[in-house]
This record gives sequence, structure tokens and C-alpha cells, in this order.
Amino acid sequence: MFDPLYTVIAYVMKLWHTLFATFLDPAGGITWALAIIFLVVTIRLVLFPLFVKQVKSQRAMQELQPEIQKLRKQYGSDRQGMAAAQQELFRERKVNPLAGCLPILPQIPVFFSLFHVLRRLAPGKEGLYSWDEELTDQAAKAKLFGAPISSQFDMTGAKEDAILAITNNSYTNIRIVSFVLIVIMCFTTFFTQKQIMSRSGPVEGQAATVQKFMLYGMPMTLFVSGFFFPIGVLLYWFTNNLWTLGQQFFILRKLPPPGSDAAKAKAAAEKPAIDPKTLAPKPGAKPVRPKGG
Repeated sequence: MFDPLYTVIAYVMKLWHTLFATFLDPAGGITWALAIIFLVVTIRLVLFPLFVKQVKSQRAMQELQPEIQKLRKQYGSDRQGMAAAQQELFRERKVNPLAGCLPILPQIPVFFSLFHVLRRLAPGKEGLYSWDEELTDQAAKAKLFGAPISSQFDMTGAKEDAILAITNNSYTNIRIVSFVLIVIMCFTTFFTQKQIMSRSGPVEGQAATVQKFMLYGMPMTLFVSGFFFPIGVLLYWFTNNLWTLGQQFFILRKLPPPGSDAAKAKAAAEKPAIDPKTLAPKPGAKPVRPKGG
């Protein structure tokens, strides 16, 4: 079912690897690491228009909150009436509440596709999708700081035997590199979630509970599952987080949340300055008295 997507992911990695291999060692870990990093860049550039739509949708939803609160007071426990009125409000203002999920959904199959491709990598494996056997073997054996990018913190079976055969039966470099990347991945995920909270503005009730869970729960979940991720996937996730941090920093400066100090400062800066001299009466002009005075 996902074979076409696996092929696309492998093909994009192959293109970037071919480019970097023109001036770097084709079998080097840095060459394959750069191929993974620029795979992230490619995906995020393609998804950037969706991200902009997401932010605009969030801003529109935030601006509608006062009117939604009025509708809640008006309809009380009438959920059906409240839902119909809310949908009508969204239609009038041309706001799509589901647009906030647009950039996230396409990344899920991409991540699992990359995970699938890198998980299958192992020395001596047959060619993966658009790769021939030589390129597949080269990618499996490419080492980043002494750890093959196809390896993971804990391995079993034939893959473990094949990878340990090229690391002198040592897990040391694999586990050091994996653990460092897992920790960095978790920290960047935490800061990314914190930035998302800043971008979406203050929330209350159930939404605040969900945000808090995402802030602490996601890094903890990744810390546990990261031990089963190949080093290439950890590198992908870490790079993806860095891109998100930079992208959100840019958007927060350009489109700060409504009502925030940054939004007020931006509105004040964009408001045209009034020269006091233009308010003063011209020389020789007859003063005008207000009515009733």
C-alpha cells in the first residue's frame, strides 16, 4: 500500500546522496547524514504553504473566540444548536478549524516510510526500492561517528549480526551516538511543543490539558521509543525539530498571536505616527469653539 511512498523517499535520498557524493566520500557517514538532512529540507519546503495556512487558521480561530464564547452563553446546554451556530459562524468568516492539522498529517506517512526504509537497511541486503544492491550496502555500512546509520541502540537477529560484523562486535559507538541523538531529539521536541503553545496563544480547559500532555508526554514517549529507532531516523527527527523551531520563530515574529505583547507592539509600530504640529491651528486661523461651550 505504501510502496510508492517508500520509493519516493528512497529516491529523494538517493538524489541528495548523488549530489553530495560529487565532492564527498560516497560511502561516508557524513554524505548519507546530509542526504537525510536535506530530505527533511525538501519535505518541509513542500509543506511550507500548508504551515502558513495552519497559522492563518489558528489566528482566525483565536479572533473568533470572543464570539464563540457569546454563542456558548446564548445556547447553554443546547449542543446541537451551538454546533449549528458555530458552523454558520465558520462559514461566514471562511474559517476552517481543520486547517490546523494540515502540516502534521502528511508528515506522519513520510516519517513511517523513512522508518521502514532505514529499518530494512543492513549489510548484504538486496536493493531497496530505487536503490541497487551496491548503494543499499553502502548506506547500511556508512558510519556517523563510528556508528552505522542503519544501526540502533538495541538490535536482534540477522541485522544485529551483520552490523556488529562491521563494528568489531562493539555496541559502544552505536549506543553513544544513539543515546546522544535520543536526548537531543527529546529536548528539541520539548522546545518545539513549547513554541507551539506560544504560537497558539493562551488556552483554557481541556485544550490546556492536551497542551500540557503534549509538552511533557511526547518527549517522554520519544525517549522510550527512540531506543528502537535507527540512527538515520533519529537524525531525521532531530533535523525536523530544528526546522520547526526556526520556522515557528520566523512565523511568531511575522504573525504574533492576537492580544499578545508582540502583537500589540507590532500594531503600534505599523500605526502611522501623528505629528503634533499637524494638530495645531495654522497661524492666523480663527479658533473654533465646541458647541455648547
